[in-house]
Amino acid sequence: MLYPTAQSWRDAPQKRVLLFAMSGLGKTHVSKMLAEQGSWFHYTVDYRIGTRHMGEHIIDNLKREAMKTPFLREMLMQDLIHFGVNVHDHDLRPVAAYLGKPGNPEQGGLPIADYQHRQSQFRDAEIAALQDTSHFIDRAQAIYGYDNFVCDTGGSICEWVNPEDPNDPLLRKLAQECLMVWIQGSEAHTDDLIARFDKEPKPMSYQPEFLARAWREYLIDNNVLEGDVDPNAFVRWTYAQALAHRQPRYAAMARNFGVTVQASDMANVTTERAFNDVIADALAARSA
Repeated sequence: MLYPTAQSWRDAPQKRVLLFAMSGLGKTHVSKMLAEQGSWFHYTVDYRIGTRHMGEHIIDNLKREAMKTPFLREMLMQDLIHFGVNVHDHDLRPVAAYLGKPGNPEQGGLPIADYQHRQSQFRDAEIAALQDTSHFIDRAQAIYGYDNFVCDTGGSICEWVNPEDPNDPLLRKLAQECLMVWIQGSEAHTDDLIARFDKEPKPMSYQPEFLARAWREYLIDNNVLEGDVDPNAFVRWTYAQALAHRQPRYAAMARNFGVTVQASDMANVTTERAFNDVIADALAARSA
């Protein structure tokens, strides 16, 4: 690790961290706090995905839809209209809308093959955005003069790696660039996340093997055909399983490549000094 001890972290003239956890456990809250205090560059993986690595896919889909409408088709063929994606900081709604949900087309669902294809596109985009971390570390310092750097990742980072492999290419690269910090939630946090998701189910990204297994199980357990699946019902059913699927993967990432902090501790962090203390305590606990 970049900082093998608490003291090495405190003494480091350049502090670089990568935060990972399920969405809603404080990654962005802490990252924005550090950036607002003026000494940290906040790199948002979600924003990079939406503006750089998924933008063309989204725009192409908008064009396909426009071609179904004669008036818009004519305008598009004459190059009279332009499509753009309005992605805001840590707001992946345009990407989420493109990813969609599998199931009944009359309820807004996608055929499972199309859904899996878009999931694959997102996987490539997230890996590319994570690989861009080193570029933004250099950019933050060379252009803006930031010595400290926080990488704010998406919840699906654990889906695309093998956290038990010490030579996993993506994790190894990231761990060489940043201190990897897992924000671990409690059972109460998990219950709250499930309750919030149940009220407003959103598109998710899943490891291909997990998605295929979940889709088969849902069809069998509910005795439904692919075209009859309620898209919202499926993503609600899958979400709790996804949380359970991700927890051991996060834990292995922290165990083999970084440190663990509690979401309850991170929630109380309101200053850079307090953040540094929490990270130092996590490093001391790992050393012990």
